[in-house]
Amino acid sequence: MNRSLPRVVHAEDLAGYTAVQLMHVMKAFMAILALPQSAAEHVDALVVPTGQGEEWRLTHAIRRWETNPDISYLLVANGNPAEETYHQITLPYVRRLGLRRLDGVHLQTEPAPNTGLQGAWIANQVEALGITSLALVVSPYHLPRVYLTVLKALSRSGIRVPLIPDPVPVSPDTPAPETQATAYDLLPGEAERILTYMAKDWVATLEELQRYLQWLWSDHKQLLSGARA
Repeated sequence: MNRSLPRVVHAEDLAGYTAVQLMHVMKAFMAILALPQSAAEHVDALVVPTGQGEEWRLTHAIRRWETNPDISYLLVANGNPAEETYHQITLPYVRRLGLRRLDGVHLQTEPAPNTGLQGAWIANQVEALGITSLALVVSPYHLPRVYLTVLKALSRSGIRVPLIPDPVPVSPDTPAPETQATAYDLLPGEAERILTYMAKDWVATLEELQRYLQWLWSDHKQLLSGARA
């Protein structure tokens, strides 16, 4: 992934994009976040792409994991060692955050400096473990880009399974530890990255997302209505 794109950009810096491009991002955000978060209680696997020093991603997933024994797998993707707030993903670390149920836990041991590498690892785990559905546990501002990245990685591997957003309930005024920027500050940068990565075929396009969601809503109504996949 392109490291030259800044994490924090101003909304006015998006003036070079067309209204159609920005509307594509808005449609993607709406469609992804419209999926019922309650379905995360009934998936086969919880997935946590770590980063930005946001331990609340892990603690939220661990709470759901510990209280729901019907979820079979907990996948934790590693982060970027270049970040000042990076913490190596190890069993002692996640146990310190409250993890007790170890069977089904899979940690990415190698560093993942970008979301694309996290997505590739997640897709490999889904294929290797035969995972039938998964929920992405991420901060809301970052969730749509992660969703599009993982969807693309799964598609490249020929995998189509239910992918549920599980946004961590955190105030948008809360600064991310890595940048000390709030979700309001970080959202324009996420939009810019989505548009750039769509053009490079690194994340799912709006058309690909729409086709996938049509399948998800039509073929997995039971999961989306609150029953286990």
